[in-house]
Formats: sequence, C-alpha cells, structure tokens
Amino acid sequence: MEDVYEWKGLNGQLVTFKKEVGDAQKITYIGSPGVCTPFAEFLSYAVRDKENHFIPLLDIDECHEFESKPYAMVLKDEVSDPHDSDVVVLLGGLSMPKYDVDTEELTALVKDILKEDGMLMGVCFMDMFTKAGWLEKVDFDCVIDGTLIGVVKK
Repeated sequence: MEDVYEWKGLNGQLVTFKKEVGDAQKITYIGSPGVCTPFAEFLSYAVRDKENHFIPLLDIDECHEFESKPYAMVLKDEVSDPHDSDVVVLLGGLSMPKYDVDTEELTALVKDILKEDGMLMGVCFMDMFTKAGWLEKVDFDCVIDGTLIGVVKK
C-alpha cells in the first residue's frame, strides 16, 4: 500500500473517513470489545445518516446497530444483521496480540457480510496493521492510519 494523502487531528480523521466511505449506506465495524467500541462510535458519528453496525471480535451473533441519540452514538440492545454491508471497517485493536484473531477466520467473516463490490477498510493508530503483519494477510482496499503524539502539561 502507498500513502495517498495526509490528514491531521481527530476532525481530519473523521473527514477522511467520511470521504472514503462515500455513498455507502451500510457500514459494519469489527473490533475488540471495549477498546474499539468507542472508536466505532466516534467514526459512526461522522456517518450517522447511514446504517452502522458493530461486531465484537469475530462474534457475528453479537452484532448490534448504532443509533444516533442527541448525546452520542449508542449500540441498540437488540442484535442486528450486518450482511450486505457496503463497507466493512476493521479496527486496529483486532490486531493486538492479546486477542489472537485468526486472519483467515476474519477474512471469511468479511467475505460473508461484505457486498461483492464493497470496500474493506482498516482504521488504526500507530501503524498497528503494519506492525502486526496484517497488510500482507488482509486484502484492504484502504487503511486510515493515525499517529498520536501526546504531552502532559502541569
């Protein structure tokens, strides 16, 4: 994969995500529970006019749809159906060694829920997919990778 363009800050990430998603109407995020869930909420806010779903790890039976509330994006209580998604977004937490996600099982899940002409996108920070070797194992159409630089002031 090659760099196509750069963005800065969290707003830049949201604008970039919205641009890359384009006209898609159904988006499914797959990520680690807890760690990735707030990032999926964050991204889904930028495309809240679309249908957004979240699958924890590879557990399709625990898929839930996001709902836009005045105060935040929240997951509905009832289970939802992620099939026929225009975009599937793999979140970086999946590639963390502690989750031991099998990329072949993940690829099979993506193939099951993604439309034939759909887009497989990765969203991560700090080059996580590269460091985990996933760029060679997963056929991403696009990866949005952010770099965080922090400071504490007192």
